[in-house]
Amino acid sequence: MAGVGICHTDLTAAAGKIPFPLPAVLGHEGSGVVESVGPGVETVRPGDHVVLSFASCRSCRNCVAGHPAYCADFAALNYSGRRPDGSTTLHSGAEEVHGGWFGQSSFATHAVVDAAGAVVVPADLPLALLGPLGCGIQTGAGAVLRVLRPQPGSAVVVFGVGAVGLGSVLAAAAAGCGTIVVVDPVPGRRELALRLGATAALDSATAGLGRDLRRLTGGGADHSVDTVSSEEVLDLAVSTLRSPGSCATLGLRGQRNPVLIDQSSLLMGRTVTGVIEGDVDPQTFIPELIDLWRAGRFPFEEMITTFPFEEIGSALAAAASSTVVKPVLTF
Repeated sequence: MAGVGICHTDLTAAAGKIPFPLPAVLGHEGSGVVESVGPGVETVRPGDHVVLSFASCRSCRNCVAGHPAYCADFAALNYSGRRPDGSTTLHSGAEEVHGGWFGQSSFATHAVVDAAGAVVVPADLPLALLGPLGCGIQTGAGAVLRVLRPQPGSAVVVFGVGAVGLGSVLAAAAAGCGTIVVVDPVPGRRELALRLGATAALDSATAGLGRDLRRLTGGGADHSVDTVSSEEVLDLAVSTLRSPGSCATLGLRGQRNPVLIDQSSLLMGRTVTGVIEGDVDPQTFIPELIDLWRAGRFPFEEMITTFPFEEIGSALAAAASSTVVKPVLTF
């Protein structure tokens, strides 16, 4: 491993809101160098630099149709802690340690990964910083570029600008959106969003927030991105839309997250779409993001703060407290 990002989903799992058998190793935004491959692996070879993303079967209907984030075996491959044959990838002495978290379990110096999630990248890139392209940034960017697909000049509102929301901001800017408004309670995140392409940034505690959003978007947004996924935020993300308009909701708050939406807000063509992992194929989408980065149009590194792997406790605390946007552990 060269580096691994800390994602909110790791914190959610550590808090027990996503069942994962223990003892286990988490971490799912890894990047590193291939040391060896198993029988039948033909997509990577020793010495390759890779960004790690989620596991998928690559053969079910959704995978074949280009939607591996909705793989029929997604839960078994990414959340079970075991291989399909029941074995674990890790051991501590004679004790089994559950691995394969999102196909990798990369909070470690070495990881045994699913080949389907290993994306080969050029060796001249800053490998240690690339891991977040495999989940958080990919999720936000994919929601915009693959799901919402805004037209140039469109108005987009992003609720919550952690790494996922900032991925959406970068993607909206790269897509040529004319108005990109962000809503977040943290001043530093709002300032960073403005540097990365947002045209306006509002405090989520602002009185009359809905009114301000409609004013800034000329009567309503064409699209909204909800990375918070509380009932209050999702309702505002829908009601902020013009008619017709579309909202992508991305936040993972646990196994269940019941919300109420005013059905009248959905009339006149408004839609809400749930999105996992940006609904992308990492094998093609991560290289696209890298091409945008090389062209100076996707400066994702500006949201990253690095920590030596030995300081994982400090990095986890920084992630939980929103002191930094995207902590990346380096080896």
